[in-house]
Amino acid sequence: MELGKAIESDWRDFTVRGDVRVRCYTSRPAEPADLRPLVLLHSINAAPSAMEMRPLFEHWADHRPVYAPDLPGFGHSQRGPLSYTPALYTGVIEDLLAQIEGPEPDVIALSLSSEFLVRAVVEGGVPVRSLTLISPTGLSEREPPSPAAGQKIRKILDVGWLSRGLWRALVSGPSIRYFLGQAFYGKAPDRLVNYARQTAAQPGAADAPFAFLTMQLFSQQAMATLYSRLDCPTLILYDEDPNIDFNRLPELVAQIPAVTARRIVPTRGLPHWERPEETTSALTEFWQSLV
Repeated sequence: MELGKAIESDWRDFTVRGDVRVRCYTSRPAEPADLRPLVLLHSINAAPSAMEMRPLFEHWADHRPVYAPDLPGFGHSQRGPLSYTPALYTGVIEDLLAQIEGPEPDVIALSLSSEFLVRAVVEGGVPVRSLTLISPTGLSEREPPSPAAGQKIRKILDVGWLSRGLWRALVSGPSIRYFLGQAFYGKAPDRLVNYARQTAAQPGAADAPFAFLTMQLFSQQAMATLYSRLDCPTLILYDEDPNIDFNRLPELVAQIPAVTARRIVPTRGLPHWERPEETTSALTEFWQSLV
């Protein structure tokens, strides 16, 4: 199944982490060159891609430079047997942002990619003007499985016949529609479902998702090690999510002055798809407050 474009725009290849190729959708509005870039980072799951961020890309593409990469292991970026770890994705974000020209960018990350982005900022010192985290992981009272538990899951997934059967079941049409459907109160958009099926059918598509399934891409004690160290303006957009909760979000907002939160109701993890006007209005208000 040939993989088309997730977003109708130009794209550009970046080399990150020495030799990893990342393909990035880009917009170049006919405006002054000093416009502030906007960077959009999709989530990590069985079949993600820049398609997840398409509504935000299309909303701002004519007004500012927008960059929406396919992260390694997904979409049109490099796949195959890379070392899919939090360190890889954090480093990819660091290297990508370092190569984007213009003023310090505003960056939006979805779900698990929020942890990688925050780590790039608080540990890697990546310069940004602001962060927006949509349905971020790591704000639950529950901790992800330990590394030892992750290794046990990895051994199970390494059994060839079992992993092949699991992958076929995971990325079947009904399965993808079911899991994406959980992220919507209504029906999941066909273009989102269809593109997820296409990207999951590409060679090497199972490698990064299997790393995700071991739960080892999630940070231990993310609240203490990542989110509580934020000192740049950060907006968290959330409501309900079928897979995670935000029980520690009130604690974070109360303790860290740089962090604010906005609930986009009713949504289930993808507010920019379900409530695009409310989401873009919240973002516009947030960025205007930084001027």
